Amino acid sequence: MSSTSFLRFTLVLFAATVGAFTSLAADKKVLLIAGLPSHGPGHHEHNAGVLLFQKMLAGVSGLQTEVALNGWPKDPRSFEGLSTILIYSDGGLRHPGLQDDRLEQLKRVITKDVGLALIHYAVEPTRERGQAEFLQWVGAAFETHLSVNPHWDANFKNLPTHPVTRGVKPFTIRDEWYFNLRFVAGMKGLTPLFAAVPDASTITRPDGPHSGNPTVRAAVTRGDPQTVAWAYERPNGGRGFGFTGGHYHTNWAQPDFRKLVLNAILWTAKMEVPAGGLDSVVRPEDLTVNLDQKPLPKRAAPKAAATGK
Repeated sequence: MSSTSFLRFTLVLFAATVGAFTSLAADKKVLLIAGLPSHGPGHHEHNAGVLLFQKMLAGVSGLQTEVALNGWPKDPRSFEGLSTILIYSDGGLRHPGLQDDRLEQLKRVITKDVGLALIHYAVEPTRERGQAEFLQWVGAAFETHLSVNPHWDANFKNLPTHPVTRGVKPFTIRDEWYFNLRFVAGMKGLTPLFAAVPDASTITRPDGPHSGNPTVRAAVTRGDPQTVAWAYERPNGGRGFGFTGGHYHTNWAQPDFRKLVLNAILWTAKMEVPAGGLDSVVRPEDLTVNLDQKPLPKRAAPKAAATGK
């Protein structure tokens, strides 16, 4: 081989090697965190849910996924090189992100322009711990004695033009859709994605931290549309997403329901969302795997038959 040919070969090999490393370095990484088992069978299936997300994201070029099951990642290195974090878990005092020093850990990561997506109960911090941060990071939060958590049929008739709604069509579905949330001041930077008008069944419960209050009853009586999923662009350029559905595991079979969440994962990671949204296929058997082993609810003992005399 002549010196000229050898030099040309060396340069081509060097360019290919640099290109390979650049491609690896450019990969986006998402961390999917599943909370501990909660509620009855088929409800709050956090582990099965994030594993389903991981499966549906597997074909996305340039995206790496890491899953933490049954709570917070054990290895701090899980938080290195992240583009976005998704948390699907219980909230309030049981929120995995509020335990120990984890809120500070999240703060250190998210201030590096990392996205954050919160699914279902995970949108609820406590007012004393986490609410200020959630408003900064995702633009909204469930607030006890203000927000409510009824099960109702939400009809999403009108969808805004946004990368997260690409390919999502209007539909109706029953879930535990939280509403009357606490939003960032003036809703600046926030785009409602799913909004619907709750029916009268949502205000039949008495007042309580999650069940009802005068503000909610007045809003439902007026017929005010309620935002139950949203996208948020932080002033520093980071992105957040909130989705209050996800109580029923079987709802992930609905294509538009899951497409919004999959699109949001890409968007919060600052990846390009396909023009028709991220397509995925969920078969009936996909919804029966990785479920938590939960005891079946006890049936009430049958009443003894009345005897006449």
